[in-house]
Amino acid sequence: MSDGAATRPPLLARLVDLREGEGRALAWSWAYIFAILASYYVLRPIRDQMGIAGGLENLPWLFLATLLGMLALNLPFAWLVKSLPRARFVPLTYRFFAGNILLFAVAIYLSGPDSAVWIGRVFFVWLSIFNLFVVSIFWATIVDVFSTEQGKRLFGFIAAGATLGAISGSALTATLASHVPTWGLLIAAALLLEVAVFAMRGLARLSERLHAVPSERAVETIGGSAFAGIRRTFASPYLLNIALFLLLFSITSTFLYFEQAAIAKRNFPDRAAQTAFFASVDLAVNLLTLGVQLFLTGRITRAIGVGPTLALLPAASVLGFAALAVSPSLVAIVGFQVLRRAGNFAIARPVREVLFTVVPREDRYKAKAFIDTVAYRTGDQIGAWSYAGIGALGLAGTWAAIVAVPLSVAWLVNALWLGRAQVRRQRELEATAE
Repeated sequence: MSDGAATRPPLLARLVDLREGEGRALAWSWAYIFAILASYYVLRPIRDQMGIAGGLENLPWLFLATLLGMLALNLPFAWLVKSLPRARFVPLTYRFFAGNILLFAVAIYLSGPDSAVWIGRVFFVWLSIFNLFVVSIFWATIVDVFSTEQGKRLFGFIAAGATLGAISGSALTATLASHVPTWGLLIAAALLLEVAVFAMRGLARLSERLHAVPSERAVETIGGSAFAGIRRTFASPYLLNIALFLLLFSITSTFLYFEQAAIAKRNFPDRAAQTAFFASVDLAVNLLTLGVQLFLTGRITRAIGVGPTLALLPAASVLGFAALAVSPSLVAIVGFQVLRRAGNFAIARPVREVLFTVVPREDRYKAKAFIDTVAYRTGDQIGAWSYAGIGALGLAGTWAAIVAVPLSVAWLVNALWLGRAQVRRQRELEATAE
């Protein structure tokens, strides 16, 4: 063996800038998010197929019901955060959702043709609430464990664990959708949530070893008011702009989602084929995402900073929607959807979480949960009803792309502002600590 080969760093060291004492925490973080995303991506293609079965014209109403559900669930969740330590309210939340999944499995098993449509509509709304809550709680925990400096190095790589989970869940559903009953897939998703609870507890046991985390954090209550997340979001220009970032992303994402749903209904009349199509799109997104997360996200963030990295997705959206406005096609819409979602998961999402490393701990759980759920689903509402309004006026889907271009420009400006504000807050925290 040559000297060069003998001194070559191990594969993990070439992929991520890992420091002493971080390895096991990184592994538990990977297992935690892997299980969550595998569970969700087993369920996501089922939700999309059920949404189509209920009628495309009803999707805006399902998005409205989702927003109302988000608002209803935020207050009891905020009460849990206020009253219980992290080591208790996180497992309780995940097990609540796992219980819901098992109830849906029983309902689907017992349902007939008439009731199946209504169960599908309820499931569509429920899963649209579920996915934002469980992922938001994961990232709130991670932000609570790792520092800003660690986040810039590690969050992109941690997000790769999410992508591997998503790939596994998508592949499982794409492979088994035609052979395994829907209720069987739901039971598998519930079991994966229990794996997430196990990994979360493993991470909690290690968190005090990281220099950024006091050992009592996992067992102390956060306190404060159940309404603090809402109040503090609107009182802080920084948090309000994070909410605006998500709002603009969600509006433009909804435009693309409706176009993709319409294409699937026109081209895949069979329900199993629709489920397999959605799972295949998810699989393509996640394969691309994984490559970017493993090799590019951390390097890009360290090279150009938080703000410019956040601005990459809105900049790409300006170009993508402009291209769709000029020449919409099946290949263009699906291709843009894949690239855009991969850009969000690989770059925008993990870098956006760095924004929360410079806010008080109460905001990391309460304000973050409000922003990640209600602000996001408010954007869904605006996008869904705007898309429906464009259709009611007799205008083609091209007009949605035209409207999305200036929205993406505003989103680009917002991202750059957030990057500068994050750097300023970090400097203030460092000055206070000295």
